[in-house]
Amino acid sequence: MNEKQNNEEGKPPSGFISKLKKYFRNPFFIKTQSVSEVTDFLKDALDQNVIDKEAESIATKAIKLGDITAKEIMIPRVDMVTIQVDEDTNKIIEKIIDSGHSRYPVLGNERNEVVGILLAKDILPKLFKGTKEFDISEMLRDLNVVPETKKIDSLLEEFKEDKSHLAVVIDEYGTICGLITIEDILEELVGEIEDEHDVDLNEIIEIDNNNFRVDAKIELEEFVSFFNLKIDPLTIDAETLGGLFISKFGVLPKIGDKIKIENVSIEVLDTNARRIKTFKVSKNI
Repeated sequence: MNEKQNNEEGKPPSGFISKLKKYFRNPFFIKTQSVSEVTDFLKDALDQNVIDKEAESIATKAIKLGDITAKEIMIPRVDMVTIQVDEDTNKIIEKIIDSGHSRYPVLGNERNEVVGILLAKDILPKLFKGTKEFDISEMLRDLNVVPETKKIDSLLEEFKEDKSHLAVVIDEYGTICGLITIEDILEELVGEIEDEHDVDLNEIIEIDNNNFRVDAKIELEEFVSFFNLKIDPLTIDAETLGGLFISKFGVLPKIGDKIKIENVSIEVLDTNARRIKTFKVSKNI
């Protein structure tokens, strides 16, 4: 093998290099290209072995963070562990022991009043000293309150700037509807690759004739197109199928809950405390 061949080994094909130069010639390419074009670019990089599957997956998910709202991944209010500002000290300690969380939203006496956040570690010095009664209002820290329509990419930036880890989510009427943590957002990036045995699944998989398993995070436009629906995605206040289901159903649903759109039945197939994971979608012909 000659020297020229040795030098060319391990280099990406010239066609990909040309495309790479085209994108990076414009320093604002992320803003001037569509999301689909950028994701196609990442897939090209994966196909040409310039980046690996994990890098492509994380980069693609990072680009799509701007399409996900706090409502879609928040922990619903029914599953929140909160503390009342005037709650008995022993009950507070019991909640901390039972739940094992490190941070707790503290609510006031008025409906939907959020007065701050309590860190479990701030109580430890008092317990160590044998103090049985204390006023938690002296320990409270500021807590972010965000609308349910907040995009999680901008919320992640706020978490980083404020060095905070948690925010309470409210709806358009100011009613507390859930909470979201920085871990919930990071899970959108790395959750799918935490288990080395996970299999990369397509967003839409046909189970049998006219029945499909559909990822809840599929873009609404793609879902509408695949199932030939007449609805206009731009008229719906949701970016994903999961967001559409929640907006139609009203609350975070449980397994088995379903809605119908035109000739398509959408049933929750898998979920957890924070979000819908997959649907079973059936076409009624």
